Amino acid sequence: MSFMSRAKGKAGKSGLVRLRDIVWPRMGLRRYLVYLQKKVLRLTASPHAIGAGIASGAAASVFPLIGLHFFLGFILAFLTRGNMLAAAIGTAWGNPITFPLFFSLTYQFGSAIQEMVRTPAADIGVIDGASTEALSGGLLSVDIWQIFPLFQTMMIGAVPLAVFTWLFFYFVVRGVVGSFQIARRSRLERRRARMSGGNPNVDRSEV
Repeated sequence: MSFMSRAKGKAGKSGLVRLRDIVWPRMGLRRYLVYLQKKVLRLTASPHAIGAGIASGAAASVFPLIGLHFFLGFILAFLTRGNMLAAAIGTAWGNPITFPLFFSLTYQFGSAIQEMVRTPAADIGVIDGASTEALSGGLLSVDIWQIFPLFQTMMIGAVPLAVFTWLFFYFVVRGVVGSFQIARRSRLERRRARMSGGNPNVDRSEV
């Protein structure tokens, strides 16, 4: 009996530890960001491929499609010729800390877009009290169609936010990776020059 209790306690503790690591990395947020930066810079791909991959993963993470961000990020990376591993890293932009902000922004953008293009027939998708009550009461306890207007609004609002996110991450990451790769090639050339006797233009066939 005591063995079963210890086993259950250990399993429960490990589950809490995994949940904590998801919400807040064990190594700390700053070290985790440095770790991701190093992984990105060490990828063997062109600046465009890495930038497009990171941007695709980050853009996918703003959609209210929890559990599908990797799949959506891979699709975007494929369409933009991005690196798949970079896309997986880019999905880290979507996490329990940023999701509330994304959901709020997508809802606000979606509502504004719907207001601009609303017609009498579009009132079907207007969020009513039942939808918000269903969301606050739990998704599993109500009919999925009760919260569909809310989901539809967030999906609409996620499109412009995803476009902005993709462009922002693409140009920033491509610039950083491009500069890093140029500096790394320069260091390698200087190292080869020192190994060849200090003259980078020496013809080894004459030696």
